[in-house]
Amino acid sequence: MTGEFQHNLDSKGRLSIPARLREELGNVFYVTLSMDKCLAAYSAENWQSFTDKVDEMPYVKQRKMRPLFAYAAKCEMDAQGRILIPQNLREYAGLTKNVTIVGSNNHAEFWDSENWNEINRIEMTPENIAAVMEELDF
Repeated sequence: MTGEFQHNLDSKGRLSIPARLREELGNVFYVTLSMDKCLAAYSAENWQSFTDKVDEMPYVKQRKMRPLFAYAAKCEMDAQGRILIPQNLREYAGLTKNVTIVGSNNHAEFWDSENWNEINRIEMTPENIAAVMEELDF
């Protein structure tokens, strides 16, 4: 998934999913915690791959994944392409009104726009991008 999109949460906690990402995520997809202060959205297919990998882990490692499953929400888009993000997930990511939706390879991320702008300021420099490309042997 690729791209950056600006959207607003409505008063009920619903977020409109960009048309470009709707097909990739599917009508029903999963939203959970991310390592960053944002949410990660996975298509049902990618979520199943993720859960299959967790199933293969030793139990001790599976326990460490518990928060990702405890907070995961199965979201279904309404006719207007919106999903309801549960309150506990909105609080985790600090989502209030302005949300930046970012494509991030096999998933999308939902960021509070102020947090995204701060991360962008720090990470999106030519030097940082060059270092990442070098680390990936590009």
